[in-house]
Amino acid sequence: MMFTGIVEELGHCDSVSRRAGTTRLWFSAPLVAASSQVGASVAVNGCCLTVVELDGESWAADAVDETMSRTVLSALTPGDRVNLERPVALGARLGGHLVQGHVDGVGTILEAAPHLRVTLDPGLARYVVEKGSITVDGCSLTVVEAGPRSFSCELIPHTISVTTLGVKGAGSLVNLEVDVVAKYVERLVVAGTPTPYDRGGT
Repeated sequence: MMFTGIVEELGHCDSVSRRAGTTRLWFSAPLVAASSQVGASVAVNGCCLTVVELDGESWAADAVDETMSRTVLSALTPGDRVNLERPVALGARLGGHLVQGHVDGVGTILEAAPHLRVTLDPGLARYVVEKGSITVDGCSLTVVEAGPRSFSCELIPHTISVTTLGVKGAGSLVNLEVDVVAKYVERLVVAGTPTPYDRGGT
């Protein structure tokens, strides 16, 4: 499943129900609800979730504890706005960049949009380059400055008005996904050298 990092709809979190092992999340999103079915994938703030129930203009997804612990979905409360994107259709234009919906880490906004600056885990810094792409809460952005512990992006007024990045201030947490191509290139070029993505498997 692939996304492009181009937010299609600004939805709202309706409810959060925690249970053993999973959390049921309900979202109000007319566009996504009308064009999705149970089993479909939707990126929520950059995190790929599966539609498990539909009810009019709302839909639900279950997030396992692993997902909640590694993303900022754990901080969602009813009323919060969320960035939503359906998977890219085969043959469609790739407006942003290739996004998997697999969150690599969580960053903290140091400076709000339009001059967005976000902290970055040092272990991920080598995958972020000037003029490269990064996904912030599901939004495909171009990196202006790449540092060892943070990066910056300049946001246009349209992005600010149609995504949550227009309302999140300094101190807010955001999901980050680095460019998957960079991870694959490193894996091939630096064979045998430990990376953050080595889990000890074969």
